[in-house]
Amino acid sequence: MKTTPSILLVTCALAAAALVPRPALADQIPQGWKAHNLQPVGYSDMQGRPPFKLALKRVGDKWYLYTGHLWHDGWSIVDVTDPANPKYVKFIPGMPNSWNIQVTLHDNLMIGALQPKVRAWGGDPDKPSSEGIILWDISDPLNPKELSRWKSGSGGTHRNSYPGGRYAYLSSGYPGYQGGNILVILDVSDPKNPKEVGRWAQPGMNRAAGETLRPNTPYGFHGPANISPDGKLAALAFSPGIVLLDIGDPAAPKEVGRLDFSPPFINAGSQSLHTVLPLWDRNLLLVNSEASNERCNEGLNFAGLVDIRDVSKPRLLSLFPLPQPPAGEKYRNFCEKGGRFGPHNTNQEIHLPDVERPGGLIYLTYFNAGLRVFNIRDPLNPVESGWFIPPPPLKRYGPQPPNDLVQQSEDVLVDTRGYIYVDDKHWGLFILKYTGPDQPAPTSK
Repeated sequence: MKTTPSILLVTCALAAAALVPRPALADQIPQGWKAHNLQPVGYSDMQGRPPFKLALKRVGDKWYLYTGHLWHDGWSIVDVTDPANPKYVKFIPGMPNSWNIQVTLHDNLMIGALQPKVRAWGGDPDKPSSEGIILWDISDPLNPKELSRWKSGSGGTHRNSYPGGRYAYLSSGYPGYQGGNILVILDVSDPKNPKEVGRWAQPGMNRAAGETLRPNTPYGFHGPANISPDGKLAALAFSPGIVLLDIGDPAAPKEVGRLDFSPPFINAGSQSLHTVLPLWDRNLLLVNSEASNERCNEGLNFAGLVDIRDVSKPRLLSLFPLPQPPAGEKYRNFCEKGGRFGPHNTNQEIHLPDVERPGGLIYLTYFNAGLRVFNIRDPLNPVESGWFIPPPPLKRYGPQPPNDLVQQSEDVLVDTRGYIYVDDKHWGLFILKYTGPDQPAPTSK
């Protein structure tokens, strides 16, 4: 979408407004952001700990955001009751030399993922690390109490899902499997004693059973698993494509539908597919890959919509338009800007009662292109209707991306008040409001 001079004038005006003196506890919104139909209302520098994955819990009239971290071994809690004045509450130390980047929760149970941190992301393979998950009781939302741990036995877990109830769904390494993570279903009805009840992997991944992988094909389950409202169907981005599983018997998940994306999307990072977000009420799936290499030194990344009216025959309906740089930038496209460019995370934790359900808008982070908002009122013709690009970073917090110090927006979460939380791994937490067409009416005050 081409940016007009009037949009840039609005951007400058909003930036100036953001620097008006604010309550004493608020962190000032950094200067230099650009936006269209999105306006920042609050910011937290997280005491120098840029957040990564996000989850939300409302307790009475209080709203708490729980975050993982890429560069700091642990998790954080932020009070976002007043979005214009987010208050950093505390840091929860995690496991050293380990990725403590993921978090999911429901009711009073929170699950944090653990993975050994690789050298390219600041890890030291010669030092001890941790893997698996930690389960916490968050009935006291400001003082999580560790209940137990579960270990995968091979490589730890990545983006897990706990939609409430008896089962958690893990993206997990597993002994005897090759090619990447698999789905593990964990019974957490007794969270002090979690127990594996089922697992599923793509054909070819079970090396212990003598299976072999197809050559030149990406494999692995990034997570999270998305569970239908009746608890009987799981939708997964499990490379090489979409997989729909009957989980009526969690001990024996059965494939009922699939749509492979590799080929042709064979070189887009380590996965041909990163995200599936169901729009269960419309029988649609948002799907996207993940940009992996700097300056688009990989295959085409994409985002689009898939029709699952017939779950046995998913079909690709449309692809989202490619985000374009604001007018006046020195680079012709976001690939030239440097760093990673392409889709990453969406408003995923929709099982939470205080997270906005997918409506006519899709929120999707695009690394150096910031947050992009797509209007899917016509699913055959999605259009971009808003964007927010954080200011150029002033400080490098970690080793990625290794060459260009540029914006790298990672995760997004939207609450039922209409506030949008988006983070950047070289900044902190930005809180935004969407001001464009088809703005959803808040469902919570």
